Amino acid sequence: MEKLDLRKDLKYLYFPSSKKVELVEVPAFNFLLIDGAIEPGYAPGNSPLFQENMQALYGAAYTLKFMAKLRKIDPVDYPVMALEGLWWVEDGHFDIRIKDNWFYTVMILVPSLVTQEMLAEAVVQIRKKKGDLPGFARLRLESFEEGSCIQIMHIGPYDTEPATVEKMDAFAQLNGFSKIGKHHEIYLGNPLRADPAKLKTILRHPVKKIKP
Repeated sequence: MEKLDLRKDLKYLYFPSSKKVELVEVPAFNFLLIDGAIEPGYAPGNSPLFQENMQALYGAAYTLKFMAKLRKIDPVDYPVMALEGLWWVEDGHFDIRIKDNWFYTVMILVPSLVTQEMLAEAVVQIRKKKGDLPGFARLRLESFEEGSCIQIMHIGPYDTEPATVEKMDAFAQLNGFSKIGKHHEIYLGNPLRADPAKLKTILRHPVKKIKP
């Protein structure tokens, strides 16, 4: 059985320094994705829609993993990658401290062997086990490419992320970059289990050069 070590192969993107902001080039990858919005008065941790979407996303990710591992021809084993989130607002300025007006895409990177046909079959299998939950209809498989990005590992609770974002902004300004696109977070720890002081979250943001 072939084994893919995605975490090792993509270490430069998924284990950045926590001491300095880095510029990286992020190529196209396949992702399982699902979209949503945080309801007024809620945050990601208690949003009903967010929890529903997470259930669908993880259900599909693990079902696809075992489908690839158990297939009779060319079985492949690979790890389920970390949860990632793109966050933005439709009106006004994105403020990481104000969360109940956020729109989002939550996603999990999958190897290129995963196809649209496999996702359709995975959804059929999940529905047999869990019923026809609305989140399953929102799942999709797409290629996503960010290109030039700045990133850093944030260590600590989510509420202290603004200080790390300020470091990213300072790096961008110093090096002649402008932030574009959507705020990107990659969650390497479980907030329900990890010590908040040791929680690891990659913060990433696309950039473009604005001066020589």
